[in-house]
Amino acid sequence: QVQLVESGGGLVQAGGSLRLSCAASGIIFSINIMGWYSQAPGKQRELVAVITNSGSTNSADSVKGRVTISRDNAKNTVYLQMNNLKPEDTAVYYCNANMKVLGGPRYGMDYWGKGTQVTVSS
Repeated sequence: QVQLVESGGGLVQAGGSLRLSCAASGIIFSINIMGWYSQAPGKQRELVAVITNSGSTNSADSVKGRVTISRDNAKNTVYLQMNNLKPEDTAVYYCNANMKVLGGPRYGMDYWGKGTQVTVSS
């Protein structure tokens, strides 16, 4: 089974930093775009940052200057470095990847991790 497993979440004080990791496992033929999304209680899931195979990135205005997304293709892993965290960053952070996998559609599809909790206290 193909999985995306997030790690690195936790409780941090405002102004602190966290680095989230997401590793894809399974029989994977290729991974295209990868990204991170957040979902706060009572809110819709929203984009935090995405990164392409070529290294191009995009991020939400709310985190620009505070968040850096990167990836290690050899490890099938995407990272999210978060600095100067704010209480409003508190949310479950989900990893997303568009992948072609064994048993999946030939054109690939999106897969999601189960999420990791980030809580920022004031």
